[in-house]
Amino acid sequence: MSEAAPIYGLLAEFDDASTVVDAARGVHEAGYREMDAFSPYALEELSEAIGFHRTRLPLIVLAGGIIGGITGFLMQYWVHVIEYPLNIGGRPLNSWPSFIIITFEMTILFAAASAVLGMLALNGLPRPYHPLFNSPEFKLASQNRFFICVQSRDAKFDHDETRKLLERLGGKVTDVPLD
Repeated sequence: MSEAAPIYGLLAEFDDASTVVDAARGVHEAGYREMDAFSPYALEELSEAIGFHRTRLPLIVLAGGIIGGITGFLMQYWVHVIEYPLNIGGRPLNSWPSFIIITFEMTILFAAASAVLGMLALNGLPRPYHPLFNSPEFKLASQNRFFICVQSRDAKFDHDETRKLLERLGGKVTDVPLD
């Protein structure tokens, strides 16, 4: 007797936005946490329904901005005080008001770069391949269908029980092969 091929998870297809939001709430309330939802347009209540509330991106951007500001100030301090000290007009070598513009610009530059790189990292991008691309139904996710995918790595995942739950919530369920 051969074992069944490993699957990435179960993909449930829904016809409209309200049905998928209700189903996502039902799946989350049933205790599933390793899941994702897909729709052809943004649904704020859908991300809330699957339990996605917080992101670390603002903290990453703040850290990038602080590092950029410190880098900008220290770069100018090193140039004007340590490496090439020129006393022009009797001003002090560490004239911080003249350093503000470059410090501000470096803060913005580092914050923007950390926002882009942080977003890519947190979203797992670039990802040229995903197991959901194996499902022919999933091509409709960008057109007119709504999907919930419960991953098989979820601690509560049981193939038959999860399938019954998704069907009871109104979804047309298919297996998503891993390869």
